Amino acid sequence: MIDLYDPLMATLRYDVRREHDGTLTVFDVFTGQPAIVAGHPSVDLPDTEYAEELADILNANDLKQRLSHGRFPGGFA
Repeated sequence: MIDLYDPLMATLRYDVRREHDGTLTVFDVFTGQPAIVAGHPSVDLPDTEYAEELADILNANDLKQRLSHGRFPGGFA
């Protein structure tokens, strides 16, 4: 579970959502749209561990990019 009181966690861009058919989607929390990975939407993922690891990787890449551009909220950059 995301700790909304932790500034690093409160700004994570990607999360995992279980769909009505039981599959998983890694999605952009700001837009609600599936994350695009290698040109494909990250939908219909059958494995929770895979989906969570994918979201972790996408979040790490996003945080790295925001930090390198000084766009991290809360004065961390």
